Amino acid sequence: METRVAVISIIVTEEAAVQELNALLHQYGQYVIGRMGIPYRSKGVNIICVAVDAPQDIINALSGKLGRLKGVTAKAAYSNVADRN
Repeated sequence: METRVAVISIIVTEEAAVQELNALLHQYGQYVIGRMGIPYRSKGVNIICVAVDAPQDIINALSGKLGRLKGVTAKAAYSNVADRN
């Protein structure tokens, strides 16, 4: 199956969404390479970047589920490298 390396950039504006967001990231944990979170307290937002290596449909599904959470915006950026496992 072909996998892609991508980053999902996430902006969280509502603290109530964090528990469900973390549950989704845990659910897709087998695809996560790494994660970085930055609390931007003066603006009241949290910025999260998640690096993944997964089939494109999995990345799209995760990004879409994250973006549908209230108070969360998520966008995926893909590398040009695809790998067949």
